[in-house]
Amino acid sequence: MPYKTIRQLPDKVKDNLPKEAQRIYKEAFNNAWDQYNDPDKRKGSSSRESAANKVAWSAVKKKYKKNKSGNWVKK
Repeated sequence: MPYKTIRQLPDKVKDNLPKEAQRIYKEAFNNAWDQYNDPDKRKGSSSRESAANKVAWSAVKKKYKKNKSGNWVKK
């Protein structure tokens, strides 16, 4: 389901990503949620939520990366 605020994001996202990356995740997830409403637009048998999650993480990874300590930092 789409997220209205970053406070609603999964703990895995909130506990690991900086606030700006959380906003990127939320916006990308919500856009993908709308885009992949039709199952024919998804790859294989992916659920709508799974597809949106993949898109959201991909968007985050365009601007952020994990450092040697395992923390997400801006590229």
